[in-house]
Amino acid sequence: MASQAPAAPDDLDVSVCLGNLRDSSKDSLDEMNHLYQGLTGLQNLGNTCYMNAILQCLCSMSPLVEYFLSGKYVTALCKGHQTTAFSYFTRKFDCVSPEVFQLVLGERYPAFTKRTQQDAQEFLICVLNELHEALKKVRSSSRRCQGSTTGARESRVTVSETSIITQLFEGQLSYDITCLECETTTDKPEIFTVLSLPIPSESACSLQDCLRCFFQQDTLTWNNQIHCSWCGTKQDAAVKANITKAPKIIIFHLKRFDRQGNYKKKLLTDICYPLSNLDLSPYSYPFFCRNSKYSLCAVVNHFGFLDGGHYTAFCKHSVTKSWYSFDDSQITAIPNSSVQTAAAYLLFYTCQAFSAPTKSR
Repeated sequence: MASQAPAAPDDLDVSVCLGNLRDSSKDSLDEMNHLYQGLTGLQNLGNTCYMNAILQCLCSMSPLVEYFLSGKYVTALCKGHQTTAFSYFTRKFDCVSPEVFQLVLGERYPAFTKRTQQDAQEFLICVLNELHEALKKVRSSSRRCQGSTTGARESRVTVSETSIITQLFEGQLSYDITCLECETTTDKPEIFTVLSLPIPSESACSLQDCLRCFFQQDTLTWNNQIHCSWCGTKQDAAVKANITKAPKIIIFHLKRFDRQGNYKKKLLTDICYPLSNLDLSPYSYPFFCRNSKYSLCAVVNHFGFLDGGHYTAFCKHSVTKSWYSFDDSQITAIPNSSVQTAAAYLLFYTCQAFSAPTKSR
């Protein structure tokens, strides 16, 4: 009978476990050439390539890495947040195992402890949520709000939660919903950390095509009608999304997995995406167009089909600006021309160039 992995204590969190890893390898870290920090393979524990690919991408985000290296996360966790947290994996030349991370995260999400195929995008959302919950600060503020239909102003006290995750990854959409009967327009805000984009073609298209498809005006009719507060009844409506807050790091999820009832398939569309100068201004309100140009910093690839496949990651090094392929424990330098693949599943873009993370003394 196979031996079971040791159970984690009830109060154990990922940050503590990985903090111990950091301390134990401090001497070797100091001897490293800084040009090679961040190039560490991750062991596959059995169908955990989805986990390895996501961890490699997150650990290539310099602002996030620097936050953990600075020790700021320890202060946040000491405030009583009893939840699973993600922490920075200390980089070494050899391959390390993500077993402790999987074990602790699995206490909250048991599916990720199973040696079965999992979706990288779902795993990413879980990790970002847990990071935010573990590190968040709650603050309240008073502001003047303008009603979208009556024009009346009122004071409201709003409570917001901020963390390193909201600062880096959180964006906001606004859905303008117009009743086609009385033409009254209301807006519905929506927070996002990952933007899921439809793929408009099965042959070939561009990332801009996917963005245009997502942000195009749509009509809500039949079972999707809205209840118009002005008309007092359900009505057809036009809806259009805009970006009202663009995050520093924006993550696009390309919806390659199509499920309609019992019918399932993977879209193998070759999607052309830029390595730099991605312009988001056409999808933003004019006064939110700052930082509208983005550069690619990481990619999660999925090879295979719905019921079986393999994930890898491409990450841009913050110091050398070179691209590397992370395939579990194997790391390979790749040219810029190889970053464009038909297997791209998640795209990470940043509005500013990353610099090498520094460690506070």
